[in-house]
Amino acid sequence: MEKYSQFRDRGSGISPFLPTTTPTSIVSKIIGAWIFVLRLPLLVVYCAAYFLVLHHLPLPPFLRKLNLWALLGIPGIWWVDLQLDGVKRGSLSQQPADRFPRERAVIAAQFTSPVDAIYLAAIFDPIFVVSYPRTRKVQRVSLFGAMALALAPPTITAPPPRRLTTLRALVEQNPHRVIAVFPEMTTTNGKGILPLSPSLLSCPADATIFPVSMRYTPPDITTPIPGAWLSFLWSLLSKPTHYIRVRVAEGVTNTSVATNGITGPDMEPRAGSGGDGDGGEEGVTPEEQHLLDRVAETLARLARNKRVGLTLSDKAAFVEVWSQRGKKRQR
Repeated sequence: MEKYSQFRDRGSGISPFLPTTTPTSIVSKIIGAWIFVLRLPLLVVYCAAYFLVLHHLPLPPFLRKLNLWALLGIPGIWWVDLQLDGVKRGSLSQQPADRFPRERAVIAAQFTSPVDAIYLAAIFDPIFVVSYPRTRKVQRVSLFGAMALALAPPTITAPPPRRLTTLRALVEQNPHRVIAVFPEMTTTNGKGILPLSPSLLSCPADATIFPVSMRYTPPDITTPIPGAWLSFLWSLLSKPTHYIRVRVAEGVTNTSVATNGITGPDMEPRAGSGGDGDGGEEGVTPEEQHLLDRVAETLARLARNKRVGLTLSDKAAFVEVWSQRGKKRQR
C-alpha cells in the first residue's frame, strides 16, 4: 500500500479512498455464499420490478417508502439507529417539526454507498441532485441515478448548462419536497470528509440545510472504488444483517445570500468568483466559506471522523493508479 501513500491526508494520515474489508473465517464465507445465492435472485427481480414498473407509477409517498423499505430488507438492513444531533434518545417525538428535514429543506449528506440514496428515499422521498466542482449549479437525477453515482468514476467537468439548475430553483419549484445533495461529489470509505462543492451556496436563505451522516456496520458496503459492483453486492448480500447509524444535525441557513446580495434565479456568483470545491476556494467570499466549513465540520463530527484535504481530482488520480493495479494482475 506504499504507492497509495500519496493519497493519504497529510494532516491526519487518513486514506478516504481505500476500500474497507472485514476479516471473516472460512465458515463465515461458506455461510455467506449460501446467503448470497439465496438473496441475489430476489434482489435482482425486486429491483427490476421497482425501477422498471413501480417507480413510474403515481403511488402515494407512503407506498413508495414501503416499497423501498422492502428493498432494504432483502439484504438484511433492518437495524437503523436514527438520532437527531444533540437530542436525547427516545425524545424524537417531542422535538419541533423544523428540527427534522421537511418542506423547503436541503439535506447535505455524507456519501459512501449506494445504500445512502435508498435510505434517504425511504425516509424523506427527496429530489436527488448531483454536485460538481467549480460551479454552484446542480443536475437533477433519479433515485437510480443517485445510486449509480456511488459507483461511478469521479466527474471533474460539469455537463452543459442546459442540463443544470440550482438548489434555489428546485426549492422554489418543489416547496413541499426535500432536496438531497451529496456535496462531497464522490464516495469515500467513510473515514474522512472531502472538501465540499459550492453548490450549497445556491440554497435560498429561507431554506434550511441539514447535514446528515450515515455509517454502516460492517463498513465494507462503502464503495470508494468506481465500478466495484460485484464486490459491493457480495458485501451487501453475504452478511446476515447490516446496521446503519444515522445522525441528523440541526439545520443551518445560507445567510451569505442576504449578505452578498445574490438573489437572482440562477444564484450565479459575481464575476471572478465561484469556488470550485476542489482544493481552490479563492472565488468564495468569507461568509460563503464559513457556511461550507460549518457544514463540513458538522458532517465530520456526526460521522466521528475528520475533514481531509484530498479533492475530487485526487480521487480521479487514485482511481487511475488503482485501475493499473488491476491490469497488472490480469497480466
